[in-house]
Amino acid sequence: MQTANECFNIVEEDYLKFLNKEKIFTESKKEKIMVLKNIYIPTSFWIEKKYQKKGSTLFLGISGGQGSGKTTIAGILKIILQKFFKRKICVTSIDDFYKTLNDRNRMSKNVHPLFKTRGVPGTHEVNLIKKFFREIKRKNFNKFIIPKFDKSIDDRLKKKNWKRIDQKPEIVIFEGWCVGASYQSNYLIKKPVNVLEKNEDKKFVWRKYVNKKLKKEYKKIFSMIDDFIFIKIPSFKMVFKWRLLQENKLKEKSYSKKKIMSYNEIRRFIMFYERITLQMIKDLSKSASVVMFLKKNHKIKKVQFKL
Repeated sequence: MQTANECFNIVEEDYLKFLNKEKIFTESKKEKIMVLKNIYIPTSFWIEKKYQKKGSTLFLGISGGQGSGKTTIAGILKIILQKFFKRKICVTSIDDFYKTLNDRNRMSKNVHPLFKTRGVPGTHEVNLIKKFFREIKRKNFNKFIIPKFDKSIDDRLKKKNWKRIDQKPEIVIFEGWCVGASYQSNYLIKKPVNVLEKNEDKKFVWRKYVNKKLKKEYKKIFSMIDDFIFIKIPSFKMVFKWRLLQENKLKEKSYSKKKIMSYNEIRRFIMFYERITLQMIKDLSKSASVVMFLKKNHKIKKVQFKL
């Protein structure tokens, strides 16, 4: 029988290298080790158990507020599941399926000006997401490619830079801020949650359109996910602070120095996400299979597993 201690000994080195690469310097080595032992290894054992029980490709959704650490957490789980459990893992983000800048410009003219900004349901290429799930579920697997989106240029990369899926994965981790989000009732839609909605969506055309997409197209996509891991932020106020840190990282990693957001641009940008994020905190705190609770200092306080 595989043990947590065996797992720790095998993955520790790769885990610490990954955190350094991701520039996670806010914790001491001792703290990092503790999180690996108390959070990430137990979560990986839980995922492995789920995979064995299903007996075919397991689809996991990881969601949480902007800057909550979804990509980092997904990367760590991939290391453990690959290195210790020897699983074939595919990690991708709903962000890579954003519509092109040209498509969003057309939406901003034809539907509502706010759709020029990426993020909310309706700004993703849903047919490409469906194809991604469909291709992986096929009995006779064929190699295929999925898009990559570069946030620094606010556009999809050319096909030659897309990600190749060369083998059928045993576990798929599909991460993104709105993964697993549910639609709201009409009376909630009419009440603005911030100044962006109040001043720039006075007739709630944008909100209604987003909600309609959640109710129909996105509900179908999310229904294909077996289990959800939800990263619960302490409050929406922390999103701005963490998104600012994320943007600073993007400056160092990006292919281009274009379109890195300023302080004020980030403050406005997160308003696009606020309504759905607040609703997800209410819904997924109860319905997600795994809930990771974050503290204000961005560290994971505890993890809760549900049957």
